[in-house]
Amino acid sequence: MNDTDKPEPDESRPGSTPESGSDVDTATADAPEEVAPADDTSAARSDRSRSVLRQIASGDALSGVLAVFLAVFVGSVMIAATDPTVRETASYITARPSDFLTALWDAISGAYSAMFRGAIFNYLVDEPETQWRPLTETLKFAGPLILGGLGVGIAFRAALFNIGGRGQMLIAGGAAGWVGFQLDLPMVVHLPLAILVGMAAGALWGGIAGVLKARTGAHEVIVTIMLNYVGYYLLFYALTKDALLKTPGSVNPKSPPMHDTVILPKVLGDRFNLHFGFVLALIAVAVVWWLLNRSTLGYRIRAVGENPNAARASGISVGKTYTVVMMIAGSLLGLAGVNQVLGTVTSGVSLDLDASIGFDAITVALLGRSRPLGILAAGLLFGAFKAGGFTMQASENISVDLVLVVQSLIVLFLAAPPLVRAIFRLPTQEAK
Repeated sequence: MNDTDKPEPDESRPGSTPESGSDVDTATADAPEEVAPADDTSAARSDRSRSVLRQIASGDALSGVLAVFLAVFVGSVMIAATDPTVRETASYITARPSDFLTALWDAISGAYSAMFRGAIFNYLVDEPETQWRPLTETLKFAGPLILGGLGVGIAFRAALFNIGGRGQMLIAGGAAGWVGFQLDLPMVVHLPLAILVGMAAGALWGGIAGVLKARTGAHEVIVTIMLNYVGYYLLFYALTKDALLKTPGSVNPKSPPMHDTVILPKVLGDRFNLHFGFVLALIAVAVVWWLLNRSTLGYRIRAVGENPNAARASGISVGKTYTVVMMIAGSLLGLAGVNQVLGTVTSGVSLDLDASIGFDAITVALLGRSRPLGILAAGLLFGAFKAGGFTMQASENISVDLVLVVQSLIVLFLAAPPLVRAIFRLPTQEAK
């Protein structure tokens, strides 16, 4: 085949390689080669799962926006269906349709305006500090979501599905928490040490899945799911032993509170709950962007994600790349766990420190199309959902579980791009 006949890389795909990237020929020629799977059926199944994952993660931004719109629309229907005034006026809609339409508008607009007041700006109060407090709450919730989304997203770029965010957060949070209450050090040493220990613990836990994938071909989805359970029960065991994490004399599985020298400082002072964890998330976004787009390692990650066989033929160690990617992913999710223990909930390590962030991070990564800037935007959106959901429940008596439904619907529509295109009559990828 002539050079002109070779297909050019598609940069819209998660593992695509830019034309200006480093040449794969610069990779070490003597890199260790992995043994190709002997079972053709398992190899084909792996290729199919990689293709599906790549298709979901590489959709255009418009599909993501429309998925959010559809999820919010379905959420609006659920709000209307459960509102007592709407149901009452629906019984005589043919006689007085204006009553039904007014009740419908009041229910939906009231719910989302309450969410806006709780997530962005509270226009019902006069004090500027109280008006902007909701935005700081959104940023506080967004910090660990962004970090978790980066951890899942960078694995996506290598065509790996890191579903073990919960276990990585629990192990990292437990390790950082032990450093936080057990050691007595100056803040300039104590805080960085706790952060590094937490990230190292998360990297170790994520690296287990990477090593098993590289050495035995074990599917990372199964391994990371099982490691979630292992991490949970390891932390539970540690929280029941005085010599490890348990508070002496307490019957509750919870550690002592963190020392003041290890707590993440507040960004805007003690009047707001926003802490330095959000700044760490912004730094992580910049670092991951540089790693994926400007470094040799990022080129290898994208090459392996696009076509591991071609990457292997070019001299890239696919197994080593899998291991490194999962360690990086684990460290990012570990940093999300550190964010929780040293910033959001400093009263002690507990079994619920992950606060479902490990699974929400999957949605954030999918919505952000595994791109750091997209993950940043998706994390802010989901942080707003979390912050605004509590106000919506308090003022409109709408269960905060509606937010979980909307998030789940976003995943549903993101996982079915053809459905979104069919609903909005968008051209298919082939037509484009």
